[in-house]
Amino acid sequence: MTLPKIGNLAPLFSLLDQTGTEHALKAYRGKPVLLYFYPKALTPGCTVQACSLRDSQKELAKRGIQVFGISPDAPKLLAKFVEKEKLNFTLLSDLDHTVADKYGVWGPKKFMGREYDGIHRVSFLLDKDGRLQHIFQPVNTKTHHADVLAWFDANG
Repeated sequence: MTLPKIGNLAPLFSLLDQTGTEHALKAYRGKPVLLYFYPKALTPGCTVQACSLRDSQKELAKRGIQVFGISPDAPKLLAKFVEKEKLNFTLLSDLDHTVADKYGVWGPKKFMGREYDGIHRVSFLLDKDGRLQHIFQPVNTKTHHADVLAWFDANG
């Protein structure tokens, strides 16, 4: 797993959201962007992280931060996640993990003695010019929202 370097332009991509609408990263230049990669919608840790970001959305928006959650889930499952948890930001579907590969977050994992390839929980904060400002790794699902806000307030 090789993560992109701080200061470099973030790898560009275009993905479908939970409604089937396409989002191109380049279209969000001019505002800071938080890309948070998570393993699977509707699972305990991912739900805690998403709900914390949901509850902090007003604070993130005050700072102009556009939030995108990215997982290998299909748009239909992402729509269920948004509806069930009343999420107020965009989830993107990276079915073939092409974007996760570009960001260096797809790779071997272990869980309950099983080894498999999957998304590692990593977040990237981009500046308004599309450059990588900060990489959050490891991510604490319970404090991720506060960690992003604190870093942005100190450095953004």
